[in-house]
Amino acid sequence: MAVLAESGSNPDVDLLYDINGLAKHAPHWFDRIMEFVGEYGLLLAMVLLILWCWRSVRRRGDEDAAPSVAALVWAPLAAGLAVLVNVPIRGFVERPRPFVDHRGLDVLVSGKSDFSFVSDHATITMALGVGLFVANRRFGIAGIGLALLEGFCRVYMGVHYPTDVVGGFALGTAVVLLLSPPAMALLTPLMRAVERSPRAGWLVRSRSAGAARRDALLPNARTSVESEERDLAA
Repeated sequence: MAVLAESGSNPDVDLLYDINGLAKHAPHWFDRIMEFVGEYGLLLAMVLLILWCWRSVRRRGDEDAAPSVAALVWAPLAAGLAVLVNVPIRGFVERPRPFVDHRGLDVLVSGKSDFSFVSDHATITMALGVGLFVANRRFGIAGIGLALLEGFCRVYMGVHYPTDVVGGFALGTAVVLLLSPPAMALLTPLMRAVERSPRAGWLVRSRSAGAARRDALLPNARTSVESEERDLAA
């Protein structure tokens, strides 16, 4: 990986300096915001987006509720698995952080002593974003957008090369999509069982949505009851 660490005509390093150079010309307060957003803020936003999607799926309460919730459960599980897969990758590649080999970078976060390839933050956010897309396209597009912003922030902060971010995106996407069929085959029946549970069913479908669905499935029964009430009243 020594070639990747050299500058010269390396577009990876050139793009690193171009993006990180924006931090040098930005106000100090803006760099502090980018530091928080890139380190914690976008991860928190992804979690809130998943919870928002879960709430939307529960309230809608259609027949796809269980598969959608299963996909939402799979998203963080896939992100965690992708980070575990990244452990041997980092140990094999052993790519130093960009500020180790290149001078003049404006590093916004100190204390980064581990290897650079691939970016855990990019891996996690893209895995969550793609997992959201499997559950709901509208929320998934927003999640993927947040993941792309996370990748930009990691380079802006001077703690990753652009290829570290691209590698994280690829790893997160691959884990979610390649393992999605067996994961959904296991999680969907589990979520359907939870949906039928009188105590835990609210995790998949809200009670109001469940009642509305039962009424929709039994229109003849409801009409019969109303007819009997009219006959008794007469």
